[in-house]
Amino acid sequence: MTRPALWGGIECTVNRVGGEWFDQVRRSGHDARVSDIDRFADLGISAMRYPMLWERMMADSSRPRWERVEPFVERLLQRGVAPIAGLVHHGSGPAWAPISDAAFAERLADYASAAAKRFGAIRDWTPVNEPLTTARFCGLYGHWYPHGRNDATFVRILLNECRAIVLSMQAIRAATPGARLIQTDDAGTITATPALAQQAEFENLRRDLALDLLCGRVDAAHPLANYLLQHGARERELSWFLEHPTPPDVIGIDYYATSDRWLDDRISQYPADVLGGNGRTRYADVAATRHDTEWRPGFRRALDRWHAKYHRPVALTEVHLGCTREEQLRWLHEAWSGACAAREAGTPVEAVTPWALLGTHDWNRLVTSAAGHYESGAFDIRSPKPRATALAGAIRELSMLGHISHPVAAQSGWWQGARAPAVAQRAPARSRLLILGAGGTLGAAFVRMCRARGLPHLALTREQVDVVDAMQVRRAVAACRPWGVINATGYVHVDQAEVERERCMAVNTAGTRHLGDACRRTGARLLTFSSDLVFDGAVTRPYDEDDAPNPLNVYGASKFAGERELRELGSDALVVRTSAFFGPWDSANYVVQAMRAFTLGAPFLAPQATISPTYVPALVDAALDLLIDGESGIWHLSSHEAVTWGELARRVAMVAGFDAALVEECEGRTAGWVAARPSYSALGSRRAWIMPSLERSLESFMDSYRRDAAPTRAP
Repeated sequence: MTRPALWGGIECTVNRVGGEWFDQVRRSGHDARVSDIDRFADLGISAMRYPMLWERMMADSSRPRWERVEPFVERLLQRGVAPIAGLVHHGSGPAWAPISDAAFAERLADYASAAAKRFGAIRDWTPVNEPLTTARFCGLYGHWYPHGRNDATFVRILLNECRAIVLSMQAIRAATPGARLIQTDDAGTITATPALAQQAEFENLRRDLALDLLCGRVDAAHPLANYLLQHGARERELSWFLEHPTPPDVIGIDYYATSDRWLDDRISQYPADVLGGNGRTRYADVAATRHDTEWRPGFRRALDRWHAKYHRPVALTEVHLGCTREEQLRWLHEAWSGACAAREAGTPVEAVTPWALLGTHDWNRLVTSAAGHYESGAFDIRSPKPRATALAGAIRELSMLGHISHPVAAQSGWWQGARAPAVAQRAPARSRLLILGAGGTLGAAFVRMCRARGLPHLALTREQVDVVDAMQVRRAVAACRPWGVINATGYVHVDQAEVERERCMAVNTAGTRHLGDACRRTGARLLTFSSDLVFDGAVTRPYDEDDAPNPLNVYGASKFAGERELRELGSDALVVRTSAFFGPWDSANYVVQAMRAFTLGAPFLAPQATISPTYVPALVDAALDLLIDGESGIWHLSSHEAVTWGELARRVAMVAGFDAALVEECEGRTAGWVAARPSYSALGSRRAWIMPSLERSLESFMDSYRRDAAPTRAP
């Protein structure tokens, strides 16, 4: 049996909160990059849900600004990718034609007519994306304009949207006979405690209301007919849909990890921000993934259910997970497997759509404010040019081979409850990571994060594997058979290295060479670490990856020599340079030492040098993502700011509520430094800024530090 097609899409919501507009297309930078179309086409997709959004083309009531979208549509057609034109995507309409206005439908139909006449080659259309979901967010929950919080506003918006879809398709088909309606909506299922079973049944019926209206099914016998009439619908309005049935040519299922909901009347078990009610009973409304022990991902269930009910072809039209890279791969694998299983069983599944190819902005807060939270997708836009992630490789594999080969993809996702053991003595080849130096600060952080992320691994300490011994390294890598090796074994005592030069060079230089050689022999990917101390401080702007190292001390020289050894081996290792470490999980780092001094009210000495602090939990997360993405070469990972040690200490004091006057700046020798250090070693990057800002890192540090009040240093 043939596989489903692969479509693609970019997160393109243009929503309004009060008088503020949030435009995902603009925030992703896509509206200035026609070259993105080639990136998308190279993934092997056959069609793309593409935004030709009313709010963007007609911010005022003058003519549409087609020049904003024409080059993109032309390039899609040139590359053989069929556009699926979206006209309103979670939007409330332009300011001059709001979604709650009686003329919304006719005005959108006029725009649809103009679009169809302008772009006659487009066959597939989605006049209004997710009408039911948008009506809930705009009319029932108050998140988006017009911020309604009642059934009457919800009903009015839903009827306006569905009428707009019908009239728009009539206008489009007048210009393009045979045009198809690809109608999307969220396909989540609601389950509940026994006391709320009736409420869950109502919610599941309401979930289908937009499709029921479009398919001409809302007659007097419909279970929600009275609900609609009681909340503002007129009988004539409902009968109009019976007279103008517009069933979708393809029903698009948008399904997320939070789509399925769990209603629970045991409100004492939940925080106040998830509590609501129906006017009679107060209850929690939460994602079933976290609270329903029987929950399982429902891609196939959603496809089968809507096909069985409406007898139309179906497609997964949004497949995206805002999470770590391996979980994104696992979610796509889950969706593809569900779609293939449904298709094999006879459900006409037309396509699977990897969504948010350029990532999303602030969907963690439902786009109600611009906080700057970014989640990457198949491409990460935090580079000078969008950078392909492992997700892009997985999409290409699906288009060519029909499966995802990345070793992390088939492992259990967080939504599957109990995971396979993260640490095993024997495992299939290419199924886990090997972490060396697991007893140190960095190695322990990798062990902690791999456990949290469900990445199977074998963790070995320096005592178990001495990287200075080439045979020990070869045996460890051969026995583990990892897909990736993480070298956290570095010699880290900068001042002591001045008198232990041989040991420092053996660990940081020879040890790195031994690991590079072992990984090259076995095909495992290597992640290893270098330092800002490879630079001499001769410049006063952040160093990027192309700047020439010139270390001032033995430690810096050992790290630079390790980088050189990998280059000479022809290794494709990922080498991450970092700056001053800080984090909540060890007691030796500068920020924790400052906190201890401030707590005692004691002065704290800060050397006069400029660095770019590196928050260890964020470093580990970012490095793991890059390793999974298959990146190689030198990367700089640190915070976004160049600060002196004194400035860092004062920032810590202010965030923690202490007196910043306790910080006393001094020369390095006074602070106990022996080795020469550059006066300036802040790191910049020409490759990407994927680490959080120093401000956010310090906030995260304080949250963790206060939770774990007594950090201990790993042996």
